[in-house]
Amino acid sequence: MFFVHPQIKLGRLRKADIIKKLSSYFPDKQLVFTDMGRSAFKIIVEKLNLQNSEILMPAYICDIFKPILERYNIKPVFLDIDLKTFHIKHEDIISKITSRTKAILVCHTYGLPFDVDALRSDLRGRTDLTIIEDCAHAFGVKPKSDIAFFSLYKQFPALRGGLLVCPKDWQISLPKTSFNFRDFISLLNCFALFAFIFKKFGKDIAPKMLRKEKLPEPAGLNKLSLKLFSYFFEDFEKSLPHRINIAKLFQLELKKLGFEVQDSKNNVFCYLSALVPNNLTDKRDEIVEKLRKYHVFCTRIWHTPIILNHEEFPNTFEAARRIINFPLQNYYTERDIKKIIKAVKKVL
Repeated sequence: MFFVHPQIKLGRLRKADIIKKLSSYFPDKQLVFTDMGRSAFKIIVEKLNLQNSEILMPAYICDIFKPILERYNIKPVFLDIDLKTFHIKHEDIISKITSRTKAILVCHTYGLPFDVDALRSDLRGRTDLTIIEDCAHAFGVKPKSDIAFFSLYKQFPALRGGLLVCPKDWQISLPKTSFNFRDFISLLNCFALFAFIFKKFGKDIAPKMLRKEKLPEPAGLNKLSLKLFSYFFEDFEKSLPHRINIAKLFQLELKKLGFEVQDSKNNVFCYLSALVPNNLTDKRDEIVEKLRKYHVFCTRIWHTPIILNHEEFPNTFEAARRIINFPLQNYYTERDIKKIIKAVKKVL
């Protein structure tokens, strides 16, 4: 069985000195583990005093931002994306900056890095605008700005977890969290048998239950989630080159079938994402459903856009209608990819 979300493969656990290793990734920065990536973003909003301001951000982005923006009375200025990279365009960013703009949120979507250095060059040294890097899909990408946040459980079999990268002079104190029922379900979901049962019988109930249990205020990361992340971090470092090579092979096979894929240059491939062929756009959901019969469980991140205006954001809506995220784990082999591609061919 093949799943998009991270899976635990027993017998591969190695403990790492997590703080020391992460410090080498993010020199001269403070690292704060949070319960979720969105909690890290809330801390950023409060520390930068972004309340009652404007933020430029991609229209193609997770809908979890919507209640946060409403809570802090932030006006989002959405920008359409490029269908080859899923990134916003530098020229669109510059043209939308106003006197109320305080920050620019850039997203390393699906693991392909956004060119922050080029954007900073286009801004011509402006110090009144903060670049915030959404690295939820991009552990392995080193942020180029002072402020970034990660969502750990998207790439690691942690039960939950976010990571805030910020200046050392930020004073941050978070309440502790403990293992709860939501974490127990997440732990089970990291094993193929339970993941299959949840996908088969609980796909309507589980998302509502998990969403309901998410904390309203930022909190720390519970010990079990941190321990799982620590165990798998060293393995992630060692297996990333293999993951990238397998992903490139996966992309090549998908392209032969008419799918459109992201650029692979510097891509850390949090998700192996592709757009279905144009002539199959209306069949995307049917393809995802039929692949389940072959035990290939894909997702559609993000098939529900945060914005509603089709005409102003045509690429965002096209991506939302055509996107499929295929299973990709660090331990997959060429044989696994061939099995998935064989299933895709049968469905097509």
